[in-house]
Amino acid sequence: MSALVAAYGRTADNLVAARYGDDAYAMVPKRGGGFFVAMGWHLQGHFSDWNRDNFFSHCGDVAGEDGFKAHVEEALRHKREKAALGRQSQSLRHETPWGTAQHAETYGAGIVAYSTAGHGGFHVAPKANARIHPALRATDGWYEEDRAWAAIALAFGELFTTMERKSARKTIRNAQPDAYEAIFTTTLTPGESHAKDRRAFQAANVANWIVGSAIILDERPGFTEVVASVGDQHQERRRFLIPRGEYEVGRFGFVVDPARYEELPDDAPSAFIGWRR
Repeated sequence: MSALVAAYGRTADNLVAARYGDDAYAMVPKRGGGFFVAMGWHLQGHFSDWNRDNFFSHCGDVAGEDGFKAHVEEALRHKREKAALGRQSQSLRHETPWGTAQHAETYGAGIVAYSTAGHGGFHVAPKANARIHPALRATDGWYEEDRAWAAIALAFGELFTTMERKSARKTIRNAQPDAYEAIFTTTLTPGESHAKDRRAFQAANVANWIVGSAIILDERPGFTEVVASVGDQHQERRRFLIPRGEYEVGRFGFVVDPARYEELPDDAPSAFIGWRR
């Protein structure tokens, strides 16, 4: 099979685009500045025959054309490496923790990925499973496809592409920071791990009112009605009015300052159906 080479051009609406094989990408402007990469499949014709409507999904942010081309070349390298790994696929009905599998892909001895109608993951045989780091190891050998799979890619890097190994390390860093720090003998700083940052946010706001739900008010134009509880405890809930322009949720939630924002009494009308404290 000849090596794939990406071709670049511009769409009818002047988006920078790329194509290789059956895959196509476009660099789409974001409202707040910058760009994101969108994907298209099996697009026919020339670049000038395409427009924004031919692309979907969100494959990551890029700063500009150089970043876009780097993203495309990384995806192309991933495709080449994946083909070279020679993974074996087959239609196979097999029971998994996520239901009956419809498809299976063998990555290596004792390592099989299963796909079901709704979810999927890997099963790792006992001998291979012993190679996975204890902090990440599943005793039953099952690893779901969203996060747990990363433990396998970390232990069996030779069976995964460069992109997959990079994604696995990022997944562990964001979802299992304690394990990541132990494995790589490092300390993650603020901004390096989503889970660790969330933990810090919760610790800093353990006694503060955090919004759990919000709704725009028709009766009070310009305000948002929110329901908040203290920290991550939900035994007591209170309602507040937040000016629309000040309601910025942030990464982990909006912190309500009761001295600044109006609290609604229990018997005040509510936009939340069936409201009760």
